[in-house]
Amino acid sequence: MTNSDLTTALKTAPKSVLLLSALLLGGCAGEYTFNSNLDGQAIDDYFKAGDVQLFQETQPKGPYELKGMVEGESCQERAQDVPASIGEARTMARRAAADKGANGLIIKRCALIEEPSKACVSQALCVGQAILLPTTEK
Repeated sequence: MTNSDLTTALKTAPKSVLLLSALLLGGCAGEYTFNSNLDGQAIDDYFKAGDVQLFQETQPKGPYELKGMVEGESCQERAQDVPASIGEARTMARRAAADKGANGLIIKRCALIEEPSKACVSQALCVGQAILLPTTEK
């Protein structure tokens, strides 16, 4: 290898490295799409119970409109499943209230039934009144 060959090799090496890098990075830029099994409607449906204010031991202050009675249920279907809970039954009642267009729920009674039935090993039920409270614009 002559001196001029070495000089030429050194001059072209950085260009080839840059060209190779540009080609590799260029392959990463493109039209990529993200697909998910979640959709906006399912997410909204899951979180709608959070928009319903819960009244258990107190009554709402001020006027409200009755939307109707609602209930929620939690059922432990098999012995190895998670036991039924009042909390889940209450959440299901809040979802039912949201389905009626309510933004509040006055819980009237909840019960935990630990005697097995044909459908549930244990069961929790909550019953309440779905209400519409006046909202303040922010």
